[in-house]
Amino acid sequence: MTDKKNIRSQDPKKIEKELGEFLNKKFGGNVKIISPSVLPHQEPISGKPADNRRKNLINFNIKPEELIAYLDQYVVRQAKAKSVLATKICTHFNRIRHSQTSGEEMSKITGNIKSNILMLGPTGIGKTYLIKLIAKKIGVPFVKADATKFSETGYVGGDVEDLIRDLVKDANDDIALAECGIVYIDEIDKIAASPNVIGAQVSRTGVQRALLKPMEETDVDLKVPHDPVSMMQELEAYQRTGKRSRRRVNTSNILFIVSGAFGGLSDVIRTRLSKQNIGFGSKLVKSQNDNDLLNKTKAEDLVNFGFESEFIGRIPVRCILDPLSEEDLFSILKMPNNPVTLSKRLDFNAYGIKIVFTDDALKFLAQKASKENTGARGLVSAVEEALLDFEEKLPSHNICKFAVTKKVLEDPKNHLNDLISKQNLATWDMLYEKAFLDHKTYISSYIKDNWKTFSIGHGLNLSESLCNMMALCFCNTVMEIEDAVKKIKKLHDSVKEIELEVSKSYNLNIVFEEDAIDFLIEQFIKHNATSEEILTKIYDNYYDGFNLIREKTGKNRFFLTKKALVDHETYLNDLIRKEII
Repeated sequence: MTDKKNIRSQDPKKIEKELGEFLNKKFGGNVKIISPSVLPHQEPISGKPADNRRKNLINFNIKPEELIAYLDQYVVRQAKAKSVLATKICTHFNRIRHSQTSGEEMSKITGNIKSNILMLGPTGIGKTYLIKLIAKKIGVPFVKADATKFSETGYVGGDVEDLIRDLVKDANDDIALAECGIVYIDEIDKIAASPNVIGAQVSRTGVQRALLKPMEETDVDLKVPHDPVSMMQELEAYQRTGKRSRRRVNTSNILFIVSGAFGGLSDVIRTRLSKQNIGFGSKLVKSQNDNDLLNKTKAEDLVNFGFESEFIGRIPVRCILDPLSEEDLFSILKMPNNPVTLSKRLDFNAYGIKIVFTDDALKFLAQKASKENTGARGLVSAVEEALLDFEEKLPSHNICKFAVTKKVLEDPKNHLNDLISKQNLATWDMLYEKAFLDHKTYISSYIKDNWKTFSIGHGLNLSESLCNMMALCFCNTVMEIEDAVKKIKKLHDSVKEIELEVSKSYNLNIVFEEDAIDFLIEQFIKHNATSEEILTKIYDNYYDGFNLIREKTGKNRFFLTKKALVDHETYLNDLIRKEII
């Protein structure tokens, strides 16, 4: 294999020659490189690549408790895991921000240690989901891959450095931004070497060794050696600019998070603990469940499991996730932002059908999913299986509302036929309206209980009326709670803009009281009112009266309540009597 350093030292003519030989061998002389007769003057190459990285690259100021509150909107239980992940990830990125703003380079600290994280837990408990949520919240480049797709350079499979190149792609080719990204590798337990297997071990341990440098600190060349596409891109760039660019990514600030189910690790831990105990102690160890044993994981257990000690040393933070019970599965389905019911609502909504789940239906689905022993993944199968016939038949029968109850799920065939026949449509409508009202009430209470997260985050004073409107918006449209809050905030801003427009166009200073703002937002949602329509109504109903008061008294500031908007004549008559008569 040609040394990377030697490849970098070749000038463009050698690259062109090597590429030409490759194409000649591949295509038999049918494809040739045509180079311009005069190349731009080549500037000397300095010993160090030009550093065009922007200062203050990330504006990160999220605190661990804020990130935990965000995760609580999406993930049930896993309090310890959320605490570990939120704390270490927030600290990692706040350190980067501090380094950029203060001008102090973390690399000056000899032996600087990255808080790479190892996540352990059974399948289907939300390991990948947690990391995706965090990456979305903090807004940094993020790539996910399975450990099984990679192999040590030289063997069949992807190069681990491809992860870093993918990170640059996710950052829209912004290298400096990619250097602050997150690399998430799932199924990391699959590259552990088994002591009882011979043959595949070289590949597995090779991947571990290949990950050592990127997980600590190294420079990854974006140009792939012996790749004709990379060679052509370099040649094209040289012909265009006359400069040879060295595009590399430094991994010192890239956070690595790895996870796996680690089936069999509990046996390794149990063996270690049994050796440390005698008599009745060993029996007590055997009686412990697998998750209790995982919480006692030590580095030596992971090494005995099949990992290189150097590899484990690069992952100082361990995070153990709890298995999910039937009650937890119900809590997931009940959670407003859960993707299972939101996705199913979206499926039916695509046909113009609004569906709502009752609590007893969700409990029935959770019970069914629990029997599959695949964690939250079992919920998707349970929901799909339960509603497949309805999803097939209802779009063809002009049904626009559908309440999913326990009775429906227990006897789907008869209930489907009854719904399609439309003989008891009034009963079905009543079921839907009741289920919708119960769901809206629950969502409104959920928003009130989490008022700090929504109020502080969006600068809104969450009145009971606003909470109800957010709930109505969420239930009527398939969206996450956060998006419903954002929509109400946008409508709230539209009302304030109406105040400014009245002042600008009519030279009247009006102020909407809180209940009036809530009322106008309600008009936007329930009646699809527009700002132009409301502005016109304000002019038609109030301009003459306000203008009269202004001419007689000089007063030019008027406060409008909900009562004033509902009955403008009574409001104006009372105001004129008070101010003029």
